[in-house]
Amino acid sequence: MNAPIASPIPRSSDAVRHRRIVVDGCEAFYREAGPADAPVLLLPHGYPCSSFEFRNFMPALADRWRLIAPDFPGFGYSDTPDDFDYGFAGYARFLAAFAERLGLQRYVLYLHDYGSQIGLRLAIQAPDKVAGLIVQNGDIYADTLGPQYQGLLRHFAHPTDATGKALTDAVSEQGYRDEFLNGVVADLEPRMSPDLWTLHWALTTPARADIAVALMEGLKENLEWFPRYQAYLREQAPPTLILWGPRDGYMPEAAARAYLRDLPQAQLHLFDDGGHWLLETHLDRAVALTRGFLESLPRHKDAGPARQRS
Repeated sequence: MNAPIASPIPRSSDAVRHRRIVVDGCEAFYREAGPADAPVLLLPHGYPCSSFEFRNFMPALADRWRLIAPDFPGFGYSDTPDDFDYGFAGYARFLAAFAERLGLQRYVLYLHDYGSQIGLRLAIQAPDKVAGLIVQNGDIYADTLGPQYQGLLRHFAHPTDATGKALTDAVSEQGYRDEFLNGVVADLEPRMSPDLWTLHWALTTPARADIAVALMEGLKENLEWFPRYQAYLREQAPPTLILWGPRDGYMPEAAARAYLRDLPQAQLHLFDDGGHWLLETHLDRAVALTRGFLESLPRHKDAGPARQRS
């Protein structure tokens, strides 16, 4: 097991700020940390969560970078409008509009879980805006899907009332708990705050439950996008850091190594005892590796030190 890497104690001036903004008629909540003129790290969240998953990660890097994490419509503290397209394409359009609304011209994308596919669709739309990628347990290779995907794949191939019920049953407090504890070894389980699943469940209205099930169903169509994501990586070759918990039942070690097919120069770091939610269980090491990667990017080298703040 790797020894933990100590991270600096965040200053009060690096605190996360909680904001709201209207994007295409939807009032969206987002978290922001760091100087307004610093290089940007854009953090689309995964499932079943919201920008809450980045609450500890953001202040640890806010001394030199501007970190921005929105709640997608239907998640967290953002609205749940009736006329929104609650699918991967709709969320990618939202993320693009959100970035434009904030005037973000260039950014590193943090890709995790559903946020991987949503973020990569954004990258395909605007490749010149992407300064780099950080990939953390985000799957885009169909031949490496882990054993926990098998029930979903069987449902896609032969949907029945029973397989459909398994999806709706997963949208529950217990179902969320199971997702968050996916791949967490017993010694690290105390690091997983029950706030993760209890708060998300408390914000799950009947409409949001339907959205969650529809997103799981939408993974079938999303599988067809996997070759497009891979083509983007090959053609654009963005600088990439891969942080991976191989104990993830959905995305094992092979899913991480598959990225090297299209990005042979990527930095790959496997957290041997890590699962799907590394920012909960291995925050210090993830922060240290992210900091080193961001500092290596040409734009970040040229950005100079963060401005002095009181």
